[in-house]
Amino acid sequence: MLTHLSKLIVNAFPLVLLGIAGFGFLEPEKLVWFKGHWITYSLGLIMLGMGLSLEVEDFLRIFRQPKPILIGTTLQYSIMPLLGYSLGYWFDLPEVYAVGLILVSCCPGGTASNVITFLAKANVPLSVTLTSVSTILGIAFTPALVAFFIGSRLEIDRLGLVLTTFQVILLPVGLGLFLKSFFPKVTEKTKDVFPVLSVLLIAMIVASIIASGKETILTSDYRIFFAVVFLHLGGFGFGGIFAWVLTRDAKISQTISIEVGMQNSGLGAVLAKTHFLDPSTAIPSALSSLTHSLLGSLFATYFRREPKKPAIVN
Repeated sequence: MLTHLSKLIVNAFPLVLLGIAGFGFLEPEKLVWFKGHWITYSLGLIMLGMGLSLEVEDFLRIFRQPKPILIGTTLQYSIMPLLGYSLGYWFDLPEVYAVGLILVSCCPGGTASNVITFLAKANVPLSVTLTSVSTILGIAFTPALVAFFIGSRLEIDRLGLVLTTFQVILLPVGLGLFLKSFFPKVTEKTKDVFPVLSVLLIAMIVASIIASGKETILTSDYRIFFAVVFLHLGGFGFGGIFAWVLTRDAKISQTISIEVGMQNSGLGAVLAKTHFLDPSTAIPSALSSLTHSLLGSLFATYFRREPKKPAIVN
């Protein structure tokens, strides 16, 4: 019963996200309390759940299937940061939004990509591995890319970014992997709990940012919305195209497309809230989470369609 309910909630992730985020927008005073340490600890729990879902096998797969993992990770940390930086200039975004867009574009792949990959009937083990690898590499890559692309706009605390990324990624993921490896019977009991918890916490993070920034969102011009949409459309599109050219494998290309197109927007929100004075810096991360989840769901619906078999003519 619990397993069935867990799968139902996880599969309905975009609807849950849209529902809770919509509630936050309509009734902001009821969700604005969810901020600061609540967001940081929530992301830590999400990362802990990810660690609990990992196996040593996921990392051994890197050595057996290095090509798609190398391609996916390279595309993740090249396409998205370049798009985030370029779109900020193309749409002539105000500095606070341009910085927020770059910030979320430099984050690793999000755990929601694993859910969308499952719904798309693509390569789930590859998705999990890509998310794991980009997450671990994000400890170094995210602060470095943020410093490189945002450094031209304003001074940032590079060491602080590294420490925050380390705290909200490596520690909880490492703890989860440790518990899974040494206490498998105990952690087995949590397998249906953490996916649901992750869905709800991601939705709460997004809803709280939207609730606290409601007035800013209402007074924002259309450019930030279009920029976020194009960021993720570009991630899905270019990720899939380049992956297909390099692998000629439909399932691998679909998986990499999803992985590149979906960011860890929760991490972007935490970094924005922790290291930038203007709270509006987190708005692109909130919009990003909504956008990539909804677009991912549409792509999943398209990808999961079974190809029609040609009619047999007698």
